[in-house]
Amino acid sequence: MTLLDADASTDTSRTSSVENGDPLRTARLVSAPRPGRWFAAAVVVVLVAMFINTLITNERFQWGIVAQYFTAPSILRGLGLTLALSASVFVVGYLFGIALAAMRLSSNPILRSVSFTFVWIVRSVPAIVQVLFWFQLASLYPRLSIGIPFGPEFASVQTANLFSGIIAAFIALTLDVAAFSAEVVRGGLLSVDRGQTEAAEALGLSRRRIFRRIVLPQAMPAIIPASGNLANGMVKATAIVSVIAVQDLLYSAQLIYNDNFQVVPLLIVATLWYIIITTALSVLQYFIERHYNRSHRREVRSLREVFRSGLPLLPYRSKNARIDAGVGA
Repeated sequence: MTLLDADASTDTSRTSSVENGDPLRTARLVSAPRPGRWFAAAVVVVLVAMFINTLITNERFQWGIVAQYFTAPSILRGLGLTLALSASVFVVGYLFGIALAAMRLSSNPILRSVSFTFVWIVRSVPAIVQVLFWFQLASLYPRLSIGIPFGPEFASVQTANLFSGIIAAFIALTLDVAAFSAEVVRGGLLSVDRGQTEAAEALGLSRRRIFRRIVLPQAMPAIIPASGNLANGMVKATAIVSVIAVQDLLYSAQLIYNDNFQVVPLLIVATLWYIIITTALSVLQYFIERHYNRSHRREVRSLREVFRSGLPLLPYRSKNARIDAGVGA
């Protein structure tokens, strides 16, 4: 009998055993008992129940006042400013961060040094300090002018008139996003094996096509989670602008509770809106991650499906492999 016939008989016996009610066909995987997990889950359930109970029974939360001011016109105006500031800061700052990442990965030492220095300085300074610094820029430069260095000026403007609170907040937060997003993008690009780029270059592909078709799709799964986290953090960081009297969501709530002294209910209103915004961003991030992670998902089959399909549990050499190898009787 040849090896080919032996393989055929083995396949036949395997298929017949599956069809004739092999016990493994109805096998079910059972996890080992882990009482520690159930105990931890029970503790978490009890703590959550206690938290919900105090939210409902504690009258000091004053949910009626929360509902009254939740959609107040001033709150909604502050919410609109928060959304507009967050979106503009993130888009402009992220584009700037991409440029900084490209400079950091450049072979030019000057570009690398400039990018490294910028990221180092901005990441070292708290965002609230940056906001205050740009808001007080007029103390350093009372006038800003355009002209020839050491020569005549063509135009000038009072710095205090140019740098309002919203402009100072936009510049400070944009630079902050740029510094952090530069490292996010750089880390994602470095996660792609350099050998793939070299192989594509050997095939004659252009740098732009290599980046668009090979590097970027593989870097996105590493970039998106950190970028989503950065976006959520930026929405919350916009609350910093309340220190320079920019009427965002938090400052609008502060103006109201300075009049009626309902501090906690108004803070709850602002908190709920921040939770809604960040939740929406998290859902959007989930779908974007799902889109770019399609190539990493694998179909998982149950043990029963494996036996119904007649597939072997252990890998074995196929007939073609033996025939190609020239093995005969």
